[in-house]
Amino acid sequence: MSSRRLIAASCLLLALTAIVAAQERALMAQPNTVSVGADGKFESAPDTALIQFNISAQDETSKAAYDRASRAADRVRQILKSNGIDPKTAEVGFYSLEPVYDWRNPKRKLVGYRVSTSVSLKLKDFSKVGPLVQQFSDVEGNENQTLSYTLENLDEAKQKAVQDALARARASAQTVAQSSGRNLSDLLYASVDTFEPPRLLAAQHAMGDVRMMKAEAAPAPTAEFSPQKITVTAHVNAVFGLK
Repeated sequence: MSSRRLIAASCLLLALTAIVAAQERALMAQPNTVSVGADGKFESAPDTALIQFNISAQDETSKAAYDRASRAADRVRQILKSNGIDPKTAEVGFYSLEPVYDWRNPKRKLVGYRVSTSVSLKLKDFSKVGPLVQQFSDVEGNENQTLSYTLENLDEAKQKAVQDALARARASAQTVAQSSGRNLSDLLYASVDTFEPPRLLAAQHAMGDVRMMKAEAAPAPTAEFSPQKITVTAHVNAVFGLK
């Protein structure tokens, strides 16, 4: 796209944005109306635990690296089965095979091959989280193991956050109406924005410490703690009529 066309497209976008903004301001500025904004939220306990880690193996040949990674993956399958979990519920995110070079050598000497794959597992039974975190940590080649908690039915949580925001907006508008000796009428306009919580991952080194903790018969890092609650927020801009 030429620079002139790019400038023209940018100007058109700015003009359309200005028109929409002007229309919204005109709508909000109607006589016998009150415009309010409010934030709402919905807080819920998580319903899903997500364990993620990488399996990585390096050896002199690609076949040897592949075989080591395969043994590690088989160990993961055994752990899942021993905890009453179907290995098919675990998902593989990626698989890679790449050469490893000695970059200190000016000729970039090939020193081996590295196989990497990612595994993620969703759990509804939180009582299995601690044992699995410990057992996965003992798998050779396990790297970057993390644990997070999520809410699968996020759409329902968003709806409840919007309901809370709208109720707060209506309460504010009602206060304005009563203070001015008027009565609140129907909702004339509303815009809604919802915000999902960022997924919080455990620090990678914290999971790596599990090996030492298990050797000392210590409880799992997650033992006796409650999963962090999930909070979904919403913002509502609303215009109500006044009688």
